[in-house]
Order: sequence, then C-alpha cells, then structure tokens
Amino acid sequence: MAHAFQTGHRTHSCGELRKEHVGQLVTVCGWVQMSRDMNHFAFVDLRDRYGITQVVFPKEGADEAGLQRYEQSRTLGREFVVKVTGKVVERIQKNAKRPTGDIEIVADQLEVLNASSTPPFKIEDVTDANEDTRMRYRYLDIRRNPIKDAILLRNKVTRLVRDYLGDLEFCEVETPVLIKSTPEGARDFVVPSRMNPGQFYALPQSPQTFKQLLMVGGLDRYFQIVKCFRDEELRADRQPEFTQIDCEMSFVQQEDVLQIFEGMIRQIFKSLCGHEFPPFQRMEYSEAMDRFGIDKPDLRYDMELVDLTEVSKGKNFKMFDDAELVVGMCCKGIGSWSGKKVKDLEKKATGQEVGASALVWLKINPDGTYDCSAKKFFTDEDYVKWVEKAKAKPGGCGPGDLLLIIAGARSGKQESMGKFRHLMGTELGLRSEGFRALWVVNFPMLEWDEDEGRFTAKHHPFTSPWTEGQPC
Repeated sequence: MAHAFQTGHRTHSCGELRKEHVGQLVTVCGWVQMSRDMNHFAFVDLRDRYGITQVVFPKEGADEAGLQRYEQSRTLGREFVVKVTGKVVERIQKNAKRPTGDIEIVADQLEVLNASSTPPFKIEDVTDANEDTRMRYRYLDIRRNPIKDAILLRNKVTRLVRDYLGDLEFCEVETPVLIKSTPEGARDFVVPSRMNPGQFYALPQSPQTFKQLLMVGGLDRYFQIVKCFRDEELRADRQPEFTQIDCEMSFVQQEDVLQIFEGMIRQIFKSLCGHEFPPFQRMEYSEAMDRFGIDKPDLRYDMELVDLTEVSKGKNFKMFDDAELVVGMCCKGIGSWSGKKVKDLEKKATGQEVGASALVWLKINPDGTYDCSAKKFFTDEDYVKWVEKAKAKPGGCGPGDLLLIIAGARSGKQESMGKFRHLMGTELGLRSEGFRALWVVNFPMLEWDEDEGRFTAKHHPFTSPWTEGQPC
C-alpha cells in the first residue's frame, strides 16, 4: 500500500519525519512559516497541517546549483508555498519542542509553487489580529493551529458519531433542505420559488417532520449530522445556521435514549480527550431552576441561587414587596470591589443579556459590618437573615463577599439570575477547563408566554406522553 502522503508532488508531510527517516530522499510541500539567513546556511521552517520541518540550504561548500538554491531561499517570504526535495539528516542542535526536532532536510531542489504577499497577521497560535481582520482573511486564519485543530477535532467527532450510531443500527438519512414552513421556536429563512411566484420554501429549523415520517415509515432508528437554520438575533449561543446531531427512535422509553446518548458522549470524550466520565448526574428541571436558574447549569462552580422571598418582604421596599420571587447569589471575595465596579455589575444585570429590572447588592465587610444599596429600607437584622440563607448554600457566604439580589416573577427572575450567574462565573474566572456532565430531566411540556398571553411548547429533549397513572 502506498504511503498516505505519496503523490506526484510529495512523499511525506511536514509533520511525520523522524530519526528513522535519516538518509532518505524525501519531497515535502508546505507554507513558509519562517526563514533566517545565518551567513553560511539559510534555514526555512516549512509548515503544513501536520507540523513543521526545518529545511537547510547550505552555502559553504555548495556547487553552483546549491548556491542558486541558497540565494533563492533568501527570497522566500512568509506564507510562500514551496516544494522541497532533499535528504533527511540528523540535526546537530535539536529542538525538543517539535516532533520533527531531531531531523532536518538538506535541500537538493526548491520550487516556488506560489508566492505570497506579506500576510496581514502572523500565522501563529497567538495572533496580533483582531476578529474582523481574521474573518476577512479566514483562509489565513484557518492555517493557525487553534482554528485548524478545532476543524480536525470536529471531523474526528463526526466520524466517531457515525461509527457509534452505525453500530447501534441507526440509519443515516439526508432530509430535504427546501421545505414547507412549519411552526418552530424561531423565524424561518424563506426562499422564493421561481416556478410559483409569491410562494416560498423555508430552510429547516430542524428535520422534525421528516424524521417523524421516517419513524412512521418503519425506519426505527435514524440519525443525521444536519445543517439547520434559524432567523434570529445573534448571541454567543445563537447563529443563523448551525449543525446538530439529529436523531429519532421508535419503540423506546426515556431511559433508553439517556443510555444510548450518554454512551455516545462518553465514548467521544474518552477517545478524543482521554477523559472518562462517571455515570452522568441527573437533576430534575425544577431543581435546576431553583438552584441555578437555568436548565443547563454549569456545575463546575458553586454560587447557587438563594430564595430570599420570606425574609425580604414587608419593609416598604416596593421592588421586593410586589415580587413573586426575591432571589440572590453570593459572589465570593469581591465585597471589596469599588463603587465603579459594582455600578458596572448593575449595568450588566439590567442589560439585554440578563434582563433584570434592577439589582440590589449587599457588601459583607471583613469587620462584620454591612453596606447595602437599599439601606434606606433594611437593617442589619435583615442583612443577617439574608446572609444566613446564603450560608446554607454550597460555598457559603461571609465577610468579604458580595450578595447580589433581583426580584420579580418567579420564572422570569430565576432565568435572569441564571444568566447573571453564568456571566459572573465567567467574570470571576470560575468556569474551569474540566468537564461536568448532567442530564436535566422531567421538563414541563408547556410554559406561559406573557407577551402572547398563551401557553407555548417548552424546549426540552423529551416529548413522549407521560403515561404513569393513565388508563390503558
């Protein structure tokens, strides 16, 4: 079998040559990462997606052709695309930071496949370019390891998913992209029909209709790695188009679904990250909302929500007295923040991302005294009750901490505080690089929409009827 990289242009990649290749004549192609002239030698770091190999162009003792190659190598700029043929030799000064650091190629031939203008930013792991520049020159940004590695990781994930689901008799089916508009959670992108003026196709928000038809048609296990489209405003977790692992099964219960896809996630992490999850924790939807204010909580840090409703009313503070829920969270170690920084927190809490109507804060000073933004209405006795409630939560609450409080309707303010918790976790650097897996179960089927004045379907992973206690 031929070597994977053996083509008409190259025999090896720039990332695979090792000591065992010493003495071999090889041809590599790639981009010039860096070049340097050391008087008697010119060195070029040649890069492709697999790694970097050092190429040497000797001047001392070179024949006429060698001198020409040496002079030509000195004209190579960053990101020139070149083809080099030469002999692999062991390096005298090794580079332990590179897998190819024990060898180098002494060039016998050099061909410039494509010259390049000076790139607008460095093709390195840490770049000096802002995001707009990187997006404008996306083809250059893709050459950087962080972007390239993310693309390659995604490729590995999709291959693992296909293998895992295929082994469980799932059938991959491509469903139509031009469909009839159906009620979903966001607005559709529409495509005008040339053959039917005034009529439109919609781009699918999900293949929901088609996968249900497949189930009715007897194809009991379906999956698809599918592109979906939603016409909604951009946010960190919202894009107009996205890819999802879409699945459907017949003749199963919730536990079957949990087991199959927990197994898939565990296999992906074990294969690609070397991380072995324990059995996934499970949490009721109601508990997740009460403790974290969100149906997908980050469990890598504490800062749980604390219900202060009972100990906050009856003080002639309208914001609390009129509220269905008064909810707080304790942020550790930031009670000494300046007034300006706390004011910035108030702006974030009442901004579009969190959506709170107002924020009340309580500083717990190191000497045991208190400072509150609503001190006109509350006393030290009230503050002690708040802190005692917060102390009962994981992580506790005490001197040097800052208690943040919002109030309003239960569902809306739980969610607002959940978003605020997420924001503060990021702000305080609490969101570690580790992994915590969680299934949130028993979502409500419907939720009340205040704006529309009606019940709407709740977004959740399971929509099968709950049959416990129902007559057959």
